[in-house]
Amino acid sequence: MAVREETEAQPLAGQVALVAGATRGAGRGIARMLGAAGALVYCTGRSARGHPPATPGRPETIDETAAMIAAEGGRAVAVRVDHTREEEVAALAARVGEEAGRLDVLVNDIWGGDALIDWSQRFWELDLANARALIDRAILSHLITARHLAPLMIERDRGLIVEVMDGRDPGYRGQILYDLVKSAVARLAYGMAMELAEARITALAVTPGFLRSEAVLEHFGVAEANWRDAIAKDPFFAESETPCLVGRAVAALAADPDVRARAGLTLLAADLAAEYGFTDVDGRLPRFFATFDARVAEIAAGDAPLDEEGRFLVWARYCQIHKDPERHEQAVSLAERLGLHGAGAGVAPSRPLVV
Repeated sequence: MAVREETEAQPLAGQVALVAGATRGAGRGIARMLGAAGALVYCTGRSARGHPPATPGRPETIDETAAMIAAEGGRAVAVRVDHTREEEVAALAARVGEEAGRLDVLVNDIWGGDALIDWSQRFWELDLANARALIDRAILSHLITARHLAPLMIERDRGLIVEVMDGRDPGYRGQILYDLVKSAVARLAYGMAMELAEARITALAVTPGFLRSEAVLEHFGVAEANWRDAIAKDPFFAESETPCLVGRAVAALAADPDVRARAGLTLLAADLAAEYGFTDVDGRLPRFFATFDARVAEIAAGDAPLDEEGRFLVWARYCQIHKDPERHEQAVSLAERLGLHGAGAGVAPSRPLVV
């Protein structure tokens, strides 16, 4: 009986996970929750104790993440790796193979792009050196990591590969480089799933909603303990979530014997929480996208001209959903509210980009 209870509490006991980009944010939350589920977690990234911060201004390290997992009763190993350097990733794979003899879960959450994105720039204004660096850090690093770690799964014909996304809607994400990277990450998950179709290894993508990362909390001038104080600045923050929600989503997928049915898909952490029956660590089940949709619908239903904030919100949602055939009518309605059906739409297209 005691053994069964321990297995139920730790469904990943005996398994080995590796979270690439476990320094902070979603990567840290995923690493912690995989550890809580019983897996031995390798936490990798560039920011490590005794080294200059890889992300200027951010103090978090992979060593801190591993220490959190240990303090919560789990097992973790911190390994400093630059995932853009193939020789370092190859050495990491060899180390995991030697020490653990297996790999059950691989999570790609490498980013390092905040300083490289200028949200005000259009494609004809881009710094192409930044573009090359971002593609190297946030796309190629994922491919290098999967290339060298997946063989540990293939030799045992089992495992789960998770690409961490930002949003699951098929449309535009507001800046061309950001959109390129995040779309490519989803496509990597899809492509790997196709090439693993005959194996018992599943590749998919998972996205959080409005994530209360360390950087986001700092931006709003709050800590996790008083995060609700920031709702006055942004009402949508009321539906934000800790990085542990997406972590619990990944752990639930890793424990699901039928996870193969989700191969190639991009899944929302909050939807998985509702389906699997878990909540965020604060007991909540956030519904950011539903709240956002309701607010945009309210704005779009009005008769008064859109103010700057209203136009931004309607335009943002239109960009996200206009390629989704199931949301065709909503996209058309938003396009009409924005005046995209005729001339004089300013920076927006002169006609709806609805397919």
